[in-house]
Amino acid sequence: MCKKRNQYGDNVILKYIGIKKGAILLGLGLLVACSSGDRLDSIQQKKILMAVTRNAPTTWYEGRDGNAGFEYELAKSFAAYLDVELKLVTKDSVSGILEMIQQGKADIAVAGLTRTAERENGFLFGPAYQEVTQQVVCRRGGAHPKSIKGLADVELVVPSDSSYVERLQSLKLRYPGIHWRENSSLNTESLLEQVWKKELECTIADSNIVAINRRYFPELSVRFDLGKPQSLAWMLPADAAHLREKVKAWYEVIDNNGELTALKGKYYGYIGAFDYVDTRTLTRRIKRLLPKFRPMFEAAGIRYGIDWTLLAAQSYQESHWNPRAKSPTGVRGIMMLTLTTAKELGIKSRLNAKENIMGGAKYLSQMQKRLPQSMTEHDREWMALAAYNIGFGHMRDVFVLSKRLKRNPDLWTDVSTVLPLLGRKKYYKTLKHGYARGWEPVRYVKRIRDYQDIIVRNLERQEVAGQ
Repeated sequence: MCKKRNQYGDNVILKYIGIKKGAILLGLGLLVACSSGDRLDSIQQKKILMAVTRNAPTTWYEGRDGNAGFEYELAKSFAAYLDVELKLVTKDSVSGILEMIQQGKADIAVAGLTRTAERENGFLFGPAYQEVTQQVVCRRGGAHPKSIKGLADVELVVPSDSSYVERLQSLKLRYPGIHWRENSSLNTESLLEQVWKKELECTIADSNIVAINRRYFPELSVRFDLGKPQSLAWMLPADAAHLREKVKAWYEVIDNNGELTALKGKYYGYIGAFDYVDTRTLTRRIKRLLPKFRPMFEAAGIRYGIDWTLLAAQSYQESHWNPRAKSPTGVRGIMMLTLTTAKELGIKSRLNAKENIMGGAKYLSQMQKRLPQSMTEHDREWMALAAYNIGFGHMRDVFVLSKRLKRNPDLWTDVSTVLPLLGRKKYYKTLKHGYARGWEPVRYVKRIRDYQDIIVRNLERQEVAGQ
């Protein structure tokens, strides 16, 4: 039996990112099995977990704080559970991922893969951690198939070796007229972008991928669901039975201790009902208005240690970047400050965008500093935004109520479920600051997170395009 290191920590080595299909992977000797011939023994002996994924918003990407992504953070957690280091390889296509697993060049695929009957014939799978529905996606104003039969009349392209191909093949037995083309070099996200660019008519994508990407490409339109929901699960090689048992044991831990719920909240919690008009308007204003105010957001962000894109997103939520905005309650300016708050912050004119942005950043920073240091950076941001919206007194009340209800006051995923209770007499009458419209800060934070995500992705796309 291979020895296992006792230290438990965040041991992650992110290497080999962007290796193309067919390239030679250095260090494959790390995957040579121990004398027992079991893959788990090899991993524990070499202290390396080799995982393959995709570079995409739902899996792994480089975020503002470094490596990020729902699948990436899960893989990092599992590596820590095994007390080994994580090495991550990216492949651009499902075909490349399946090849890595089939050839034993990776221990596990953390790529948002669907668990299908055909795949189960040649691979092992861990527990299902998310349900998705395959959706036919076209462009607004373009092809409009209304049912499976309608796929016979459109140009439909899907990734090779994907679960979409498996579904289409089974449907063709009942609907022989349908047809499609498979692409071995492009992934789901790339095909969605091609639909958005009018380079092809339609594609198929899992609902979680659609929900995120239509915020970057608002003209994408879901025509209909292609069948019942399916489960996403990690894929493992056929010789990884013991490793699969470890995955199951680890999954039970994170499912019970709230880690899985927190991660889902972090990466999907801000995604609600899609608003085409609002998203399209924001996309246009990112190009037209944001460049004017960006230096002001950046300066305020540097001064108060806040990501400028968060300030920009908050400002868009408050005023849609209108320096002369005014609410019926008297709050004014691009960050919508009250007269009292503006005076406390030393702002002479709320209509001065530079002053207003700096004041809003200062106020948000003050909220952050009053929060417990036990919170993570992201939770502190979201709690501070909620306090900006509802007031710090009510946030103190919700922390008290969270503890009373056995919820964690340091986690936004827990606090966001307790905040709406401030509007119920049963609860607010027992709290110091009384009644509050607690659902408003929850919606406020969700929208700002959504806006920030859209802003960041649009700016990245502009940089790639050389704008």
